[in-house]
Amino acid sequence: MMKTGAQIVWETLIQEGVEVVFGYPGGANLPIYDALTEYPIKHVLVRHEQGASHMADGYARASGKVGVAMTTSGPGATNLVTGIATAMMDSSPTVFITGQVNSALLGYDAFQEIDVTGITLPITKHNYLVTRVEDISNTIREAMYIAQSGRPGPVLIDITKDAQQASMEWEYDNSPIRLPGYKPDYSPMAADFARAAELIHAAKRPLILAGRGILLSGAMAEVLEFAERTHTPVAETLLGLGAFPGEHPLSLGLMGMHGESWVNEAIQNADLLLAFGMRFDDRVTGNLKNYALQARKIHIDIDPSEGNKIVKVDQVLTGDLKGVLKQLLQSVSICEHSEWLETIQASKGESAVRDIKNLPDNGHLYAAHVINDLYHVTQGNAMVVTDVGQHQMWTAQYYPQNNPNHFLTSGGLGTMGFGLPAAIGACFAKPGCEIWVICGDGGFQMTQAELSTAAQEGIKINVAIINNGYLGMVRQWQELFYEKRYSQTPLLSPNFAKIAEAHGLAGFCVTQRSEVIPTLEQARQESGSVVIDFRVEKEELVYPMVNSGAGLQDMIRRPVPDPEMLF
Repeated sequence: MMKTGAQIVWETLIQEGVEVVFGYPGGANLPIYDALTEYPIKHVLVRHEQGASHMADGYARASGKVGVAMTTSGPGATNLVTGIATAMMDSSPTVFITGQVNSALLGYDAFQEIDVTGITLPITKHNYLVTRVEDISNTIREAMYIAQSGRPGPVLIDITKDAQQASMEWEYDNSPIRLPGYKPDYSPMAADFARAAELIHAAKRPLILAGRGILLSGAMAEVLEFAERTHTPVAETLLGLGAFPGEHPLSLGLMGMHGESWVNEAIQNADLLLAFGMRFDDRVTGNLKNYALQARKIHIDIDPSEGNKIVKVDQVLTGDLKGVLKQLLQSVSICEHSEWLETIQASKGESAVRDIKNLPDNGHLYAAHVINDLYHVTQGNAMVVTDVGQHQMWTAQYYPQNNPNHFLTSGGLGTMGFGLPAAIGACFAKPGCEIWVICGDGGFQMTQAELSTAAQEGIKINVAIINNGYLGMVRQWQELFYEKRYSQTPLLSPNFAKIAEAHGLAGFCVTQRSEVIPTLEQARQESGSVVIDFRVEKEELVYPMVNSGAGLQDMIRRPVPDPEMLF
C-alpha cells in the first residue's frame, strides 16, 4: 500500500513492539505527529524534551524493552543530549527519533537546523541521518536491534521533513537484521573457562563484584547459584543494586566511594575478585595504584572493550553474562569460605550498630529516617527512582534492594533531574507498581515541570523530596575539602507542597520524625501523584566517603555514633 514516511515511522514502531512513545511536537516532525492520529501507540506529551529522554530511559530500565522518545529539530533535538548521554553511560536501550529540516536545506543554516548526528556521535551506539522515505523503516529496525543487542545503549535517528512527507509502496520487512561487522557476541574458549575455574578453586578470600550487567543479562539466578555454591560474598555497584538480594546472608551491600567500610576493606583484602557485568568505574575503584593489590581478577562482560581497559585482570570471559555463568558453573565445585565471611563480619565493628530496622528518634529529622521508614512502610517492595546527590547514596544504604530492576538511578553521568521523569517512564513500563521518587531539592527543581505530565496522564507516582536547603553533595565536599566555603550551594526553594497543589496533585510537608510514617501512608492512599517535602537536617553528611584520588583503604569512616542516633 502507499504510505507516507510519517506513516511508515508508526507502522514500523508498532511492528517492532513499541507501545509507548515520549515526545514533543514541532515544525520538523509535524508530519509524524499528524500521522500519529491513525495509530494506537500511546504518546506521552512531556513538558521539556530532556524529560522525554529520561522517561524513555526509565521505561527501558524498568521494562527491559527499548524506550523511545521523539522530538523536533534544532533545540528539540539538542534538549535530548543530556538524556542520551545518561542512557549511554548506563547502557540503557533507547531509540531517539528527531525531525530535521528538508534535505535540500541541509548545510544552509536553515531555521532550527542543527547537526544532531554530529553532536550525538560520541554518546550513541550509532546514529542515522535519513533523507529518503525508502530508508525509514529499515533504519528504525536496525536502530531497535542495535539499541538492545550486545551491550545496550542509545541510538538516534534524524529524519528530514521531506522524507516524512514523501510516499512509497510499502510493506513491513520482517527478515533478520544483518549488519556486516557488527558482532555483539563473543564466546570464550574452553581454556578460558578452565583457567577461571582454577582461580576460583584456589581462592581463600573471593568476592563477587555485582554490576548492572547482571540485570541487563537477566542473570540474577545464575549469580545467586554461583555465590551460594562457592560460598562467596557479594558486593554491588550502585547500578548493580537489586542484582543480588540485599537481605541475603552473602550480600555485603554497596561498594566504592560511598560504600560501607567493611565492603571496601573486603575488596582490598580479597585474593580473588569476580567482576560480573561491571566496568571498574573510578567511583568503584578509587586510586588504581592501590586497588585490590592482593587479588587475582576474573572479569565477565559482554563488551570486549571493557576487558583490561581500566584494571588489569587475570582472566577475561567475554559474552552474555547469563550464558557465560551457566557454562562456568559446569566447571565450578562447591566451596566453603566461613573464615573469610567471619573476618568480614568482624570488620564491621562500630558500624554494625547501624541497624536499619530501628533508627531511633532524637528529635531531629534525618534523611536516613525518611528512607528507612519508607523501606518499612513499603516492605521493601516499591520501585525506587532517585535523582543524584546525597539522597541517592542514602537510598542505596537505607533501602535494601531485593527485587531486580526496582532501583533506577543515573550512575555513570550522575544526572540531576533524572528522577521524576524516569519514574514517569517507569510507571508506563510497570503499571500498578508502587513507585517512589527520592530526590533532592536541587535536582527536583531541574525537571519539576514534568509534574504536569504526571497530572495530565493521571498516573500515580510518589515524590519524596529530601530538602536540606543546599546542593547537598556539593556542600559536603565544600565542608570537608574547602574549609566550609559554601559558594553557591545554599538553595532557596519554593513551597513544594503548593507546587504540587498547583498541578492538581496532593502535596505535604513533613518536619518531624513522628509525621513521616503517617504521611507516607496517606500518600500511598491517594489516587493520584503525590509530592512530600521532607525538611531534613541541613548539614548532614554521607558516610563513608572516599575522597577523589584516594584509595579505598583511605575512606573517611562514619564517626563514632551518638547513642541517641545510631546511624
